[in-house]
Amino acid sequence: MFAAASMTDVLNGLGERFQAQTGTPIRFAFASSSTLARQIEAGAPADIFVSANVKWMDVLRAKGLIDEASLVTPIGNALVLIAPAADRRDYVIVEPGVDLAGMLGDDGRLAIGEPSSVPAGIYARQALERLNVWSDVTDRLAPAADVRAVLALVARGEALFGVVYATDAVISTDVDIVGRFPPQSHDPILYPFAILTGRDNAAVRRVFDFLTGPDAAPVYEAYGFTLADRPVAEEGR
Repeated sequence: MFAAASMTDVLNGLGERFQAQTGTPIRFAFASSSTLARQIEAGAPADIFVSANVKWMDVLRAKGLIDEASLVTPIGNALVLIAPAADRRDYVIVEPGVDLAGMLGDDGRLAIGEPSSVPAGIYARQALERLNVWSDVTDRLAPAADVRAVLALVARGEALFGVVYATDAVISTDVDIVGRFPPQSHDPILYPFAILTGRDNAAVRRVFDFLTGPDAAPVYEAYGFTLADRPVAEEGR
């Protein structure tokens, strides 16, 4: 199963629960959605794909690589501003014109996912553009391969601030959430799940139904995800 890096903790937890109930392990591969989608395009073996945005699921959908009948979007997320916990930063009201450049000082960096491909980076760029501060920080960015890499840069103090999903921030004791991006500042953060073409069998369907069903819902909520509970077809296509 290929899944976005921001799903690492919750899916590992659900995998343990599934194995305890059924005796069957789930094997996960975690990376940025863009990386995983390209690997699937290149023929990498996987049964299920979970993307951190609709875009990369659409790429595979257009190429006939996913079972469209299986597409669902059970969960969502939020975007937050983080800083190293050791810095003890004041809370920031993230609003149009927020002085991120001033907060970074002379040589501080803002860590985000690679804004051209990594979903967390795409959302971060959208938010910064809509808040009219993107041009102020473009030369201060520390782009990273995925959202977990952003978290690590900030946790180690190599970036003064970072933009990550709320669910990533809450699992780390090394960073603090110092601001929250308004939901209207970026596209909805939704996680489509799909079975890959030709991989739908009883064993795969059992895993898929478990991960997208009512038994998993409270686990997603416990990890900070929101319940979206709508098929991809309803997402404004």
